[in-house]
This record gives sequence, structure tokens and C-alpha cells, in this order.
Amino acid sequence: MPEQLRPSRAQTVTEDEVEALVHGICFKTGPPTRLGVELEWVLHDLHDPAQPLHPARLTAVTEGLRTLPLRSALTFEPGGQLELSSRPASSLTSCVQEMAEDLSAVRAFLTPMGLGIAGHGHDPWRPPRRLLNLPRYHAMESYLDRWGPAGRTMMCRSASVQVCLDAGHEEPGPLGYGRRWRLAHLLGAVLVAAFANSPLDQGRPTGWRSTRQAAWAAMDPGRTQAPATDAEPRAAWTAYVLQAPVMCIRGTDGGTGPWEVPVDELRLRDWVRDGRPRPPSLEDVTYHISTLFPPVRPRGHLELRMIDAQPGADGWMVPLAVTAALFDDPAAAEAAYRAVKPLGDTAGVAPAPRNPLWERAAQQGLTDPELHAAAVACFAAAEEALPRIGASPEVCAAVAEFRARYVARGRCPADDLLDSLSGKEGRS
Repeated sequence: MPEQLRPSRAQTVTEDEVEALVHGICFKTGPPTRLGVELEWVLHDLHDPAQPLHPARLTAVTEGLRTLPLRSALTFEPGGQLELSSRPASSLTSCVQEMAEDLSAVRAFLTPMGLGIAGHGHDPWRPPRRLLNLPRYHAMESYLDRWGPAGRTMMCRSASVQVCLDAGHEEPGPLGYGRRWRLAHLLGAVLVAAFANSPLDQGRPTGWRSTRQAAWAAMDPGRTQAPATDAEPRAAWTAYVLQAPVMCIRGTDGGTGPWEVPVDELRLRDWVRDGRPRPPSLEDVTYHISTLFPPVRPRGHLELRMIDAQPGADGWMVPLAVTAALFDDPAAAEAAYRAVKPLGDTAGVAPAPRNPLWERAAQQGLTDPELHAAAVACFAAAEEALPRIGASPEVCAAVAEFRARYVARGRCPADDLLDSLSGKEGRS
């Protein structure tokens, strides 16, 4: 980054500097060679999953897990969800191997404490309850409450598989960043539908196969809907960042003091221009970007945020492998783009996730014929590509099993949970 774009943390920034900064860092182009995954899990009592998690118990878990020699970054969400973020990996195999080893260590630590981690996109047992009391979470909760209960659901009850991929080549083509940006927003609906796994709220059906995705769609649209996908991606994201409302203004003393929530809507562009209640710094801008939650977030790389957490110890491998194959293998990327391009007519002009395509994906899963057809084509392309990108036999087998159990039959993991309530488990 040029020196003129490196103000100190306390130094204020101009609108031109913010535009140059965001435009310069949102898409780091080049040959796609790296990937990563961020896994969120619902932390629960092994003997009574509906039992509230006591803050003291969470503190013991946090302190103990931080002593483990994990290679993934360990964090906790406000409701106690555990998150592991992998290091950027040079291959799918190394990414899977490192994360699997870290998860094994985490589970081995938690089991003697009577705790486990479950792959649900939305906590199916307990109401939202914030356990982390940092000033930023107080402010975030206050801000998001303006749009109803969905914000607390997101903060305290949601969990996901987030796949991170290189932005792609600067040049056009199947692996170009512009094509990958468009692909992500159409394929994203297919991923929502295929991996939907959050149909329950306190043990009862919600009417959505992905309640998690429904919650995202109900939140502040200025920070959760996608930027314009028919515009040049860098310009679209830069405009989006500047136009997005400021969630909160960081406290003094390194952020430890109270955080202010603007009474009236304050867009970043207006804050930079006006400088009130205090001029924003580079750190304020960086934090503001971290509070934007569109389905696909450009952070130099592409962060795909729409996939529910998956059941089983290794269920997370399947969306990671499928997504990596469909983006990083040129033939599979072209096949996926052809399969999902017609979905643009269904999506219409409204941005994801607030358009008919994404709503149908969250509500109907793969029972929707159009999404089912696209998923069948995409999974076939992914299965063919996985050996070409060096996937292990175990990963290939997991994808094939998921395709046969769910995709081929127009089902998703949420359907298993719904069947278990109606007594159809094992008979569907």
C-alpha cells in the first residue's frame, strides 16, 4: 500500500484515502492457489443440549482451548459459538488435514468437560443469549435490535461453514475475478439450498430449511445485502462500503470504553465528510468494513458466507471441497457458471439475499426444481474436478455420499431433522 494510504491509527482519513484504500485491497488478483475455511460450531452440553451454557463454563473452555497447539485461529461468537479459522492453504488436502487435526484436539479437550460442538446453522435448542459482554457486542446488539430479533439470532445462535478463495486472475475468463464474483452470487443460492441445515427453533420447525439464512435476510439491508453485481466489482464494493451505515463508533482507550451507536443513520461517507461526533481514523474504517456481512465479502480474497454449519464430525469437508472444485478447476468453473447463469432470471434485480431466488433456497432447499437441477449439474462437475485438484480419496468419497444421499434425491440435511420430528427418520 502506498505510504499516503498508511495513516496512523489516530490519524484521520479523507474520503479520497478511504476510496483508494478500499478499492486497492478488496480484490487481490493473481492465479488462484490458496484457500481456507472458517468453521463455526454450536457449543452445548453433551447430556442436555438445551441446557443454557453458563458464562463461567464458557470462560473455562476459552482459557483451556487457548493452551492447545492449534494451527487454526480460535475465537468465540457472542452466544458462545466456537469458531476455528484455518491458515491459508496451498491445497484442499492440506486445508482439510490441518482443520481435521485441530477439530480432533478441540473435541478431545471438550469431552471430559461434558461439552460438545454440533454442526447446526442455527442453535435448535436454546433461545438467543449473549455470553460475551465486550463493549462492541453491547453496541452491535443495540444497533441490530432496530431490525427486530434477527440480529440477536445471528449473534448468538448462528453457525456456518465459510469458504475463502483467492479472488482470481485480473484478466477475464473462468478464473478471472469478475467471473468468480458473479459466479459466487448465483452459486451461493445453490449452496444455501444444498447445505441448508437449520430448520428448527427450540425444537420446532420454523418453516425454513435455512433459518440462519432467513435471519440474515431480515437484518439491516445496508450491511447484509450484496453490492451491485452488474457493476465493476471494485467500484461496486468501494461504493458499498462508503454507503453502508456505521454500526457503532469505537470507544476510547483502545476500544475498551463505551461504544456509541449513532442515534440517526450515519453512513461512512457522511461520517468521513462531516467528522462528527469525532473524525474517523483508519482503524475506524477497518472496523466498519468488518461489520459488513453480505453473502460474499471481498477481503482481498472472496469469503463465501452463506453455507450453514454441517452435521457430523466431517460434514464441513463437503461444502469446502465442492466450492473449491467449482471455483478453482477451470472446466468445473465453466460448467458451474453455465448451470447457474439461468438462475439470474429468477433472482431478478434485487440483491442477494433479498431476492426470490435466495428466499426459495432458504425456504425450500432442493425441493425447488430449478435449484435442484442446478445443484445436480454443479455436484457432477465438482466430483469430476476433485481428483484434478488433488482431493484425497476420503474427501471424494464424502462428496459422492452427500450427492447420493441429498442432491440426487432433492434433499438437504435440514430434511433429516424435519423427518426426525415427524417419525420418518430412516424411512425417507
